[in-house]
Amino acid sequence: MKGSYFTNLNLPKTDFALLLFRLAIGGMMLVHGIPKLLQLFSGEEIVFANPLMIGDTASLALAVFAEVICSVLIILGLGTRLAVIPLIVTMAVAILVVHATDGFQAQELGLLYLICYLVLFYTGSGKYSLDYIFTRK
Repeated sequence: MKGSYFTNLNLPKTDFALLLFRLAIGGMMLVHGIPKLLQLFSGEEIVFANPLMIGDTASLALAVFAEVICSVLIILGLGTRLAVIPLIVTMAVAILVVHATDGFQAQELGLLYLICYLVLFYTGSGKYSLDYIFTRK
């Protein structure tokens, strides 16, 4: 019980927690991205939100890049701090533009993802990642 209130970080446990966090958040966003990837390559007419006024297809392609490619990079822990930047932008656009008038309930999921990506931007991928393997000396 006494150890429950100990606040010093244990780095092996923190690195393992970052691994679980990356796998979970990357996997959950991948579930959002795969249907968009299928829609992008379906050959059917693309109807997608165009909040940046760059066209439906370009908006969908950017969302697919962020939600699929960047999510895979996060899962692998490869270029994690760079990979979360497109996801941070995507979630900010979803919250502030796409769902701006929909109320908090519609913005809540995007806000949770945004906070997760900001945490990963700040912490990096941890020891159990390709980033660590490629950058250790």
